[in-house]
Amino acid sequence: MLVIVLENAPPRLRGRLAVWLLEVRAGVYVGNYSKRVREHIWMQVKAGIEEGNAVLMWRSTAEAGFEFTTLGSNRRMPADFDGVQLVSFHPELGADAL
Repeated sequence: MLVIVLENAPPRLRGRLAVWLLEVRAGVYVGNYSKRVREHIWMQVKAGIEEGNAVLMWRSTAEAGFEFTTLGSNRRMPADFDGVQLVSFHPELGADAL
């Protein structure tokens, strides 16, 4: 099983993903492919994401039962804590923080 979530992605990328995966909500794609096909699909996302961002999640034998990777700028970023992959939340920098 794999899940891809897109934000601010160009329509042509969304259309390309719809060829391979089922879009269950706007920008949320699911499917069940091999590692090789998953990597091919992720390369398509990398090539077409432009200013948007994406996250790819897939089933694995990791402690949590899944792994994930991200692409693009987002306030939620992966963080490794002693081999466990978690999400770190980075607050927005306001004008007064600069």
